[in-house]
Amino acid sequence: MELQQFISPCHFGMEAILKREIYDLGYDIVKVEDGRVTYEGDMETICRANIHLRTTERVLLKVGEFHAETFDELFEAVKAVFRSWDNPRANVYRRLNNIPYDWGTAVNVQSMVFGNMGEDSGTGVAFSRNPATGENEVFGEYLFNAQGEDVVAGIRTPFPIAHLKEDNKELYDEFVRVAKTLERHYKDMQDMEFTIEKGKLYMLQTRNGKRTAQAALKIAIDLVNEGLITEEEAVLKVEPQSLDALLHPGFDQKALKQATPITKGLNASPGAACGKVVFTAERAKELHAQGEKVVLVRLETSPEDIEGMIASQGILTARGGMTSHAAVVARGMGTCCVSGAGEVLVNEEEKYFTVKGKRYNELDWISIDGSTGYVYGEAIPTVDASVTGDFATLMNWADKYRRLKVRTNADNPRDARVAYNFGAEGVGLCRTEHMFFEADRIMAMREMIVSDTVEERKKALAKILPMQRQDFVGIYREMKGYSVTIRYLDPPLHEFLPHTDEDIASLAQEMGITFEKLKAKVESLHEFNPMLGHRGCRLAVTYPEIAEMQTRAVIEAAIIVNKEGLKVTPEIMIPLVGEVKELQYVKKVVVETAQKVMEEQNYQLEYKVGTMIEVPRAALTADEIATEAEFFSFGTNDLTQMTFGFSRDDAGKFLEEYYNRKVFESDPFAHVDQKGVGKLMKMAVELGHSTRKDLHCGICGEHGGDPASIEFCDSIGLDYVSCSPYRVPIARLAAAQAAIRAKKK
Repeated sequence: MELQQFISPCHFGMEAILKREIYDLGYDIVKVEDGRVTYEGDMETICRANIHLRTTERVLLKVGEFHAETFDELFEAVKAVFRSWDNPRANVYRRLNNIPYDWGTAVNVQSMVFGNMGEDSGTGVAFSRNPATGENEVFGEYLFNAQGEDVVAGIRTPFPIAHLKEDNKELYDEFVRVAKTLERHYKDMQDMEFTIEKGKLYMLQTRNGKRTAQAALKIAIDLVNEGLITEEEAVLKVEPQSLDALLHPGFDQKALKQATPITKGLNASPGAACGKVVFTAERAKELHAQGEKVVLVRLETSPEDIEGMIASQGILTARGGMTSHAAVVARGMGTCCVSGAGEVLVNEEEKYFTVKGKRYNELDWISIDGSTGYVYGEAIPTVDASVTGDFATLMNWADKYRRLKVRTNADNPRDARVAYNFGAEGVGLCRTEHMFFEADRIMAMREMIVSDTVEERKKALAKILPMQRQDFVGIYREMKGYSVTIRYLDPPLHEFLPHTDEDIASLAQEMGITFEKLKAKVESLHEFNPMLGHRGCRLAVTYPEIAEMQTRAVIEAAIIVNKEGLKVTPEIMIPLVGEVKELQYVKKVVVETAQKVMEEQNYQLEYKVGTMIEVPRAALTADEIATEAEFFSFGTNDLTQMTFGFSRDDAGKFLEEYYNRKVFESDPFAHVDQKGVGKLMKMAVELGHSTRKDLHCGICGEHGGDPASIEFCDSIGLDYVSCSPYRVPIARLAAAQAAIRAKKK
């Protein structure tokens, strides 16, 4: 056999011992240097050396040489690679892709080949399939007499890879053969870089290629049809988040290339929107009724803005994070939203905003991209997204392999219908407070709030009852027998009332009460931190008549649709429980009211009463809570902010510095914090099941549509996840991937 040179490294000072060990094995020593010994042998040497040598950890085969002018030059080049791990762009990329900072990076030092050595040399970048369409054709670009930077930097115009067939057919055929060999080996579309040096082809690197959502679907399904991968492997090939692009409108790409963004915020709800700027919900409604397209621009939105948000093409806020009111509601409606655009300075009174000193007035055209967070100071045409047959095929495969059920967060029949058509298996969260903000019922809600007696409150609630009952009837019908989980009134009551003297005076006149009385009520409801105050089940404990009205609406609606032939089992969810006695009290009100309604209707109905686990104490005492609760649903928005002690609406102001200083690697409101919040969830599931074996558990916070969080939910044994309607396909795919990965462990 041909002799080759091997190198065994060792600790400094141990070279003589290592030399003796190698000599005793019968190999010729070539060179002894600080920290390593070089010797000659054949391929058997590798095996014998690995078995017998004790002073070294490994055996290296010398495959070539490279030259650097100085060691310092080489060392600086290596350090530059390591520095690239910690630059701002890399930090952002890791956050977006959930890559831990402490993984670090590696450096390979090797000899180069050169594509700029004449017209028989060149370089290029190519894909084994078209990354835009998924077509099974080699796609890419190359240049003769050039290095890689020339191809990607835009200095020269490269040729399409197909042109190489005319320039050098032999090279082209060789490249196509190698590309397909790599694809078959890695069982995925490849992104390759190559160099031709003096007529010889060198493959520099290959990796699984980035692709559009449509291409990802086609490639995955084609690879199955070609026999290269299984259905399960195909399901793993598609990034769940990429499906967003198939479910929402987007900008016309040609027009988008010619536009320049004026600022960037958070990509809070995907899609594209173009419309005239408005600053109030009322103005949005008014112009929408006239057939105008509008974008609602606010400092931040509140529940009072809901009608304006529905009327708008998109929503832009200067404040707020990914789980702010604007973000959560917009995702639920499938409306484009950019939140937390800090450079947008909003003057709502004078109806204009500025960005970097430039002013944009009401009725000026703007465009926002909820998928990227970019804002444009001009009108950009939008196009409807198209869903191909490949989409349905992949979803059917995903449903075959997933364990977790997927429900939706829906507050009205319209959202329920969208979610059902996307494959939702029930409603995991119906926020009843959103129903109270509708124009035809908010006045009754305000009457209830300002009432001084139980009788007055019941009289006001009676006006809301038929409307709420009809809402539930509509949602039940759209879900066609699937479970519907209805959360009782959660937000603090001050959100339903105006706050400025002018608005208070106007409302007082409308309600027929004095300004002083309404002002006093508003002030009495003021709380320093309403998210930790009088809300959730605390409202039902204080005002049980609210729970009575809501129970009557839930049960009466269920009886109506059950008589129509649907079998509906309502799930009544009591929010913000932290003490089992709170749940006992409210549940007693629910059970007594439900029984009374069923006696009145002469109809017996199954229903469940459970709770939302969003207070850390509820998780810690879940075994006690489960004595009363028939199901748990984790409200991870509140559970996260209460566990961390962060306000989800304000934390965005300082979290960026946490990322820069490596305190946090990702936004805790974007992915379940598995070490803290996740530990509470796991504990609650285990404690709950120890008390009630048939307890079913789900998640209805925003994490219910996040693939990384869904995988965690699968691992701790939740029964379902619930997310906004337009994230249902994402959740279905992520749940399938979680189940497949769990099976492989």
